[in-house]
Amino acid sequence: MITFGHSEYLIAFVLLPVLIAFFFWAMRMRHRSMERFGNLDLLQRLTPSAGHRRLHLKFLLLITAVAFLILGTANPRIGSKLEEVKREGVDLFIALDVSLSMKAEDIKPSRLEAAKREISLLLDKLQNDRIGLIVFAGNSYLQLPLTTDYDAARLFLSTIDVDIVPVPGTAIGSAIKLAMKSYVQGETKHKALVIITDGENHEDDAIAAAKAAAAEGIVVHAIGMGSSQGAPIPVYQNEVQVGFKKDEEGNVVITKLDEAGLQQIAEAGSGKYIRANNQQNELDAIFKEVQSMEKKEFGAKVYTEYEDRFQYFLVIAFALLAIELFVSERKNPLMEKVKRLVSTPFAIRQGTTIEQ
Repeated sequence: MITFGHSEYLIAFVLLPVLIAFFFWAMRMRHRSMERFGNLDLLQRLTPSAGHRRLHLKFLLLITAVAFLILGTANPRIGSKLEEVKREGVDLFIALDVSLSMKAEDIKPSRLEAAKREISLLLDKLQNDRIGLIVFAGNSYLQLPLTTDYDAARLFLSTIDVDIVPVPGTAIGSAIKLAMKSYVQGETKHKALVIITDGENHEDDAIAAAKAAAAEGIVVHAIGMGSSQGAPIPVYQNEVQVGFKKDEEGNVVITKLDEAGLQQIAEAGSGKYIRANNQQNELDAIFKEVQSMEKKEFGAKVYTEYEDRFQYFLVIAFALLAIELFVSERKNPLMEKVKRLVSTPFAIRQGTTIEQ
């Protein structure tokens, strides 16, 4: 399999037809100029050292060198293959609250965006652990199954917003139950769940779900997003804030962090509770907890490293350029004398045969 490290440079190949067209145009103009100057056969006899074939050869060397130079700059890479490698790590699910209350801005720039940044920082620290993403509001959805592809996790993370789950509410218990189903069944170790939410659970019994998860060997941690004083929920239209969410009586809704509820969930899940702040270092403590857990060995499908081959193309390009420099546009007088010496005996023999 061949790939290119800088495939954007391959667009330079569009220059090759332009150069070829320009060369033949220049040769045509040269031919016309010679015709206007005088008899073409006579000019060729008067200037026997000028070689048209040499001009074509020099241009062929030059255009080929440019082609190899473009390929070398694009950095061809060969040798990639998918293989299974053994790794040791922990299976970690992150359940992210995407209910409307996560748009509150008591944590800058908002509860949801701060949580996404925290997860992104965590991904930079993970090495061999498998990570999965769950989003929840009134319902829960598996956004990304367990994987060691952290780039894919970043991609899925970037698409998360409050409108990704159509059912309003905050069903933390539903997220815990979905995580329990998404782990490798039958294992009672190496599993951790981090719930990132403001804790306003109104849909189910999250504490009971956390106890059930702990019974299956899942350590449940919780990170509380928001403040106990609360904040209004901004309403946007076309990315412009037009006000705040109001209840049926026209009062501005204030969403508050349910810290006590999240502490109970973490305690029931044998994990830790951490309150978020604007410093964005909450997942550091969780990361240390995850790293201290007993690791398990698992196979992961990964691509082997590509081997860069640009140097071969560049060497060929520079070699062709060097040859082009040594090829003269005019015929070599010494070589012409050698040709005449070699051809003279042959011509004499032919003349003798004819006379006989």
